Amino acid sequence: MYRIKEICRNKGLMLKDLAEKIGITEVGLSKSLNGNPTISRLQDISKALDVDFIELFVPIDNVTKGYIEHKGKIYKINSISDIERMLEEIKEKNK
Repeated sequence: MYRIKEICRNKGLMLKDLAEKIGITEVGLSKSLNGNPTISRLQDISKALDVDFIELFVPIDNVTKGYIEHKGKIYKINSISDIERMLEEIKEKNK
């Protein structure tokens, strides 16, 4: 199962936008995703979405982990959502 639709949603893109970025029609993209896309097509998609190839298959939550320290506070990161929340908190404190 590919995560392309999920990644598009997270980036605020529609599939037609992605199709345009990789130079195919939305119908062509849909057929490719519902069928058996080539490695080349998946590489084009990962480049257009600016994500690592593996992220098309593996949930980001399984590959994003770590700790960030900012101004003495340590943030535990287990997902992209954690990073987004951390950034929002930091932005709010800096207003």
